[in-house]
Formats: sequence, structure tokens, C-alpha cells
Amino acid sequence: MKVVGLMSGTSGDGVDAALVEIGRLKSGLHVKMLAFQPLPYPRSLQQRILAASVSGTVSELCHLNALLGEWFANAALGVIRAANVHPKDVGLIGSHGQTVHHLPHGIKDAGVGAIRSTLQIAEPAVIAERTGITTVADFRPRDIAAGGQGAPLTPAVHALLFRHPKRARLIVNLGGISNVTYLPPGSGYAGLVAFDTGPANMVLDGLIARMTNGRSSMDRDGRLAGRGRVDGRLLAKLLAHPYLSQVPPKSTGREAFGAKMIDELAALQQTRNLSIEDLLATCSRWTAEAVGTARRWIGGRIDEVLVGGGGVRNRAIMGYLADVFAPLPVTTVETHGWDSKALEAVAFAILGYQTAMEQCGNVPAVTGADHPVLLGCIVPSGPGWMARLRNGGRAPRR
Repeated sequence: MKVVGLMSGTSGDGVDAALVEIGRLKSGLHVKMLAFQPLPYPRSLQQRILAASVSGTVSELCHLNALLGEWFANAALGVIRAANVHPKDVGLIGSHGQTVHHLPHGIKDAGVGAIRSTLQIAEPAVIAERTGITTVADFRPRDIAAGGQGAPLTPAVHALLFRHPKRARLIVNLGGISNVTYLPPGSGYAGLVAFDTGPANMVLDGLIARMTNGRSSMDRDGRLAGRGRVDGRLLAKLLAHPYLSQVPPKSTGREAFGAKMIDELAALQQTRNLSIEDLLATCSRWTAEAVGTARRWIGGRIDEVLVGGGGVRNRAIMGYLADVFAPLPVTTVETHGWDSKALEAVAFAILGYQTAMEQCGNVPAVTGADHPVLLGCIVPSGPGWMARLRNGGRAPRR
């Protein structure tokens, strides 16, 4: 079956779309990527998304949900065209949506207790209507309803794609937030450990946007950070952030490392009299050191570190990761045939496929859920959608 995966991370900079072909084998799933295409948001839309994540009105969130549905649909159709495939030959779309708020620890509500919640927007009904393809979306809430944190969800896919019979691997994803998946030797989910480690591109992008008054959105390739020096005192303060010492299962997002954190770092820059290069170097080192703290919750050996996500293009972070994990080899997922930027979109194509095939997609040991669950909600393309899925996503012959 051909499946599109759609992903927009906490940086809110656009939609990543991957078209993959998935087949079932006795040993599991076989996955082949056919095309990948990012669809960047205009800077004005990114700013609206980030603002809505902090103080969005009901009206704004309602509008953005429908608007982003259109963007996600366009991203899906764009990657299908890029692969020279007809939408009728695509069986399914798996859409993560755009996270605007994530409260995995909950808020106490009178008479009910702590209510945990998460909210991803990009209306799947719009995606299904515009593309004519059955769409699976809203993956996180079911895991939360089952007692989990709704994240991270990609470790099951990491196990499928990267587990090795003899080597223990640490998979690092550098998105807006960084997360790790530990894969001991063997197959399946046994011994798998995964969680969010803390900030990555979110903080760096936020600082660049603040310091340039929105003229720039990133430290491209980590060039500025590469010219700076790490401030030891500020780094020590950042490494004392309570999230880093929190015991897994754990997940985080813009609520902990968003606008408030940028305000605090801007103030510390003035206090410490730091250049923007020094501040970026320090925060890049913080990202790498936070990933390194994962080892305290991993009982087994690590033979190699594989890095994916947009942050692999940041040479400063990659250099610091090499320092933190030396003498272990630190490479990118490209060395194993996968595109770093595409990996999470591929993951949600696979998770969507698993839901459609009635296979649970969460790993309770990772998210803290009480039991495995089918993730997401299915928006059918129209009458006959189940027959299409049984036929590999194609319309049955009459």
C-alpha cells in the first residue's frame, strides 16, 4: 500500500510530507520511501501558530485548524505529484497535525482530578475531502486516554527501521524538541527506552527570531553558534532545568521551552554580556548535553548513536554531540538509507497504516499508557473505503 505521512513539529515551520510503500512480511513491515517534499509555512503563518500555542483565542484556533487542514492536504498532493503517482493509487494518509498545546502532566479539575490533554490541529476532514484519501489523524489523545503521555510515538517506528541483532543503538531526533530511543540488540520492543530529552531547534530558532526582529528564523547550519564560545556558568544553569532530571516516561514541548524560555535567555544574555554567537553556542551545547543525560536511564551499553531530524544540519549541535558521546560513533540516519528530515513523516505514515490494519501503535513502556491502543481517528475517503484498504489502497476491480 502507498501511504502518505504528514508531520509538522513544535518549531511550526511547515509540513513535511513523505510518500512510502508499505508491505507486510512474516518478520514485520517492509517500508520504502518513494518521495519526500517539505511545504514551508510563510513566516506570518508560523508566527500565528506559535502565538496561538501560547494565547490563541477559540476563534483563532478554530480558523487555524481548518486553514492548516488545507496546507496539509496541499502537502500530501504535492508529494504524490512529486512521485508521479495518482491520488487514486494512494491508500491512506497518516497526519500528525500541528501541536498547539501539550499538557501530559495534567491540570487539576474539581471533582475529576488531574486531566491530561494534548491538542493537534489541521482538520483531517479537510485533508480527506481535498485528497479523496482516507486519513488517520489525532494519534496522541488515545494514548493519553489510556494513561500515557501521548508521546513520544515514533520509537515503535525506530525499532522497526533501525533495530540491529547485535548492536545497541541510540536514535536521536533533533526537532523543535529532542528525543531519544534506545534500541538494545534484538528485535521487537523488548528493552526499548524512549523519551523527550529537552530543547533543540525550538530554542535556537526562537533566539534567532528575537535577535533579528523576525528577519531570520534559524541559525542556518549552526554557523553563528560555530563562531561562539560556550559560557560555562550559563550552561550549568541551563543543565539544572528541572525537566532534565525528571524520570521517564516524560515528554515536553513549547510550554516548557517556548516564549518564556526565550525571554529568560534574552535577559541572561544581557546580564552575562554575551554575544548572540556565544548564546547560540551555549544553547547548542545545552541541547547536546541534555541528549547525553539520557544515559542515566538506559541500563545497557550503547554501541552507536544515529541522529535524525532537521537539527542534523546544525554543525554546532552535531559537533557537541560527538564530544558528549565520544568515543562512540555519532552518525546520521542517512548512513542507513533514510532522510533525516523525512523520518518523522515516514513514522506517521507507518503509524497510520498500523491503525488502519488494526495494529496498536503505542509502546506503553515508553508513554506510560496502561496498555497498547489503536491510535488516532479515521476519516474515510467515502463509500467503499474499507474495501479499498483491503485491496492495498486501490479501488477493487468489478
